[in-house]
Amino acid sequence: MCKRWKGLIGLLVVVFMLVPILVNAQTINVNKDGWLDEIVLFPEKDMAKAIDMLSKGDMDIFFKDVDDPVLFRRVKENPQLAYSTSFGLYIELTFNPVGPEYKDGRLNPFSNPKIREAMNLVIDRQYIVDEIMGGLATPKFVPLSKGFPEYDRYKTTISTIETTYRYSFSRGQKTISDELKKMGAELKGGKWYYKGKPITVKFLIRSEDRRKAIGDYVSGQLEKLGFTVERMYKTSREASPIWMSGDPALGEWDIYTGGWVTVIVARDTSDNFQYFYLPDSLMSFSPLWKAYNPTKEFRDIGNKLAQRSFKSMKERDLLMTKALHLAMKDSVRIFLVDQNSAWVRRKGVDAVSDYAGGYSARIWPYTLRFENKTGGRMRVGSSEVIIDPWNPIAGSNWIYDNMIIEATLGRSYIWHPYDGLPILLNIKGAELTVKKDVPTFKKPDTKWLKFSKVDKVTVPADAWYAWDVKKQDAVTAGAAGIKEANAKVVVDYGDIIGKDKYHDGSVMSPADFIVDWIIGFERASKDSKLYDESYVDTFNSWRDQFVAWKIRTTNPLVIEYYINYSEIDAELTATAFASSAYYPWHLYAIGLRAEEEGKLAFSASKAEEKNIEWMNYIGGPSLPILKDVVERCEKEGYVPFKNFVGKYVDTSVAKERFSSMKKFYEKYGHFWVSNGPYYLEKVDVVAHTALLRNSKFLK
Repeated sequence: MCKRWKGLIGLLVVVFMLVPILVNAQTINVNKDGWLDEIVLFPEKDMAKAIDMLSKGDMDIFFKDVDDPVLFRRVKENPQLAYSTSFGLYIELTFNPVGPEYKDGRLNPFSNPKIREAMNLVIDRQYIVDEIMGGLATPKFVPLSKGFPEYDRYKTTISTIETTYRYSFSRGQKTISDELKKMGAELKGGKWYYKGKPITVKFLIRSEDRRKAIGDYVSGQLEKLGFTVERMYKTSREASPIWMSGDPALGEWDIYTGGWVTVIVARDTSDNFQYFYLPDSLMSFSPLWKAYNPTKEFRDIGNKLAQRSFKSMKERDLLMTKALHLAMKDSVRIFLVDQNSAWVRRKGVDAVSDYAGGYSARIWPYTLRFENKTGGRMRVGSSEVIIDPWNPIAGSNWIYDNMIIEATLGRSYIWHPYDGLPILLNIKGAELTVKKDVPTFKKPDTKWLKFSKVDKVTVPADAWYAWDVKKQDAVTAGAAGIKEANAKVVVDYGDIIGKDKYHDGSVMSPADFIVDWIIGFERASKDSKLYDESYVDTFNSWRDQFVAWKIRTTNPLVIEYYINYSEIDAELTATAFASSAYYPWHLYAIGLRAEEEGKLAFSASKAEEKNIEWMNYIGGPSLPILKDVVERCEKEGYVPFKNFVGKYVDTSVAKERFSSMKKFYEKYGHFWVSNGPYYLEKVDVVAHTALLRNSKFLK
C-alpha cells in the first residue's frame, strides 16, 4: 500500500500570504530518470553559515526552511540567492500519556486527558507567532493545515474550536489545578508536589531551530502553573531515541517539541486523526503510539475516517466534525503554529518547491537541476543527513532520511506540487470502478484514468485475498467467501517484467510484487518468526482497506486491486495502492532471514524488545550480519516463502540475484538496492554524508 506520508522535521518581518491550492502556470520539468549526474548531501546545522556557503558557492541548495526573519532578509537582499515558499511545516507539543505514574513512581500529569486539553488554554499561540516566529507563521489548533482544501471545508468548525480554546491562562490553570488535586498532588508555596516530591516536568526541547524558544516559552508557562521544569535541550539525533524509540513508561520525558512536514499538498487528510492520535497509526512501530489510549468513540471515528468507510460526503463531514472536537479533548499532542516557510538556493539552480513540503517533497529527484542544463554535480545541504537506520520495512521516518531515500526509489507516481494530484512516472494508465455510493469523483481532464460507477464490484474467486502463514500459501477470495468490494482498480504498469532493472542489475519479476504483499501478513501473525507487535494495528487498518489483488497479465504487467478505500479525488483513489515494487524481493529476503534468525529486527520496537540491533542496510553493526546472510542465500539459492514464491523464482535465478547483491555490496559498502533515478554511491553514517549518482552510470 502506498500512502501519502508525513515526515518528522528538524524544525521578515515579512508574512507570506497563504495561497489557494491551484495549479501554478509555471512549467514543471519532470524527468523520471533524474536531471543530474551526482548529488552530494551534507549537514549544516547553522542556518547563518548555510546562507554564507550558498552565497560563496560552496552549497547549491539548502533542504531546510529559513525560519529566522533576519536571515530571510539577508536572503532577499543577496543577488546570488533565490528562494521559494511552502506552507506544510508545523510545530506541536507531544505529550507522554503513560500513567498516572511511571515505573519509577513519578506522577505524570499529562496522563490525564483533561490536563492535556487544558494545556491548549495556557499557551498563547499568537505570542509564539509574533514574538518567536517573527510573523512567519499562523496559529494552529487542529491537525489540518491552513491554505489546504480540508481546512477550508471545515473552517466553521475550526473557528469554533479556536474560540473555545483561545488563550485564557486562568481558565486553564483552574482545570489543571482541580485535576492535579484529584490525582493526589498538593500545592505548597506555589509549587506542586506528589508524595512529598516536586512534580518535575521533563521537557525535551529541540535545540536547532525556533522550537528552542518555543520550549523556553512553554517552560515558563508550566512554571507559572507551579510545575518544576527540567529543560532538556536536544538535537533531533539526540532526542529521537528518547521520545520516538524509548519506552514511555520509563518516564524519561513528559513533553517534546514536535515538528512535522506534510510533504505534498494534501487534498484528503481524513487519516490525520488516526495518524496523530491512535495506536492504529502507521507510526505504531513507535512505543509512544502504542501507549495511546483514546476513547472508543474517537478511535472508532478516527479509524473509520482513515479507512474511508463512510458512504457519503454528508457522513464524512459529520465524522470529521466530531473528530476535530474529540482531538481537542484527547490532546496527546497540541498543535501550535503553521509555518510560512522560505527555502533558499543559488540563482541558476532550478528547484520546484512543493506548496506543502518545499524543496524536500517527493518530486525533488525528478525536477532538481541546473537551469537549462542536463547533468552536473549538485551540492545539497540540510540541517541533518542520516539520523536513523534505513531498511525497506520499518526504518527511519525522519524527513532528513526519507528525502534521500526518495531519490533511490522508482515510484509509480509522484504528487503535483501545486494541486496534490498524481503525476504518473512508472504507470501507463489505470481504470477505476466504484460502487455508486462511494464518494469519489474524477476531474474531467484526467486522461490517464478511466472511471465508472456501478451497482456492484465483484471480486473474482481466484484473486488473492490473504496469506496463510501456517500453510505458507495464498488464500483466494473464493476460499475466503469474499465476493464484493467497494472499488476495483486496474493498473497498467507497461512492459516491465524481465526488462526493468534494479541498481544491482537484477531484472524485475512478479515475485518482487508478491513478496512485498506477503510480508505484511507475516509480521502481523504470532505464528511467524517475523511477528512484530508494534505493526499489528497498522496491518489491521490496512486489512480493512485492502481486499484482494490479482495479476491479470505479466507482459505488459497489469494488476487488478480490489479495495474498500476511497479518497474524494478518484485519481488518488486509483493510485493509493498502486505499488511499483521499488524494493526487490531479494532486498527484503536478507532482512527477513536476519530477523527470523534473531540477529536483527526491522522495527525499533522489536529491536528494543528482543535486545538486538535495529536493522540498518547502509551502515553499522548490521552490515556484517547481512553480508553473512547474503553469502548463505547465494550458496543455497534461497527463496523466501518458497512454497508459494518458488513458483515464480527458481533456484538459479535466486543465486544470481544474491550474487549481484554481494557484488553491489563489495563495490559500494551497503545493501541499499532499489530502482530509482539515483543510487547510493557512497554513504557515511558517522560523518552523516551521502553521495547519490544517476542510475544511468550503472548501465
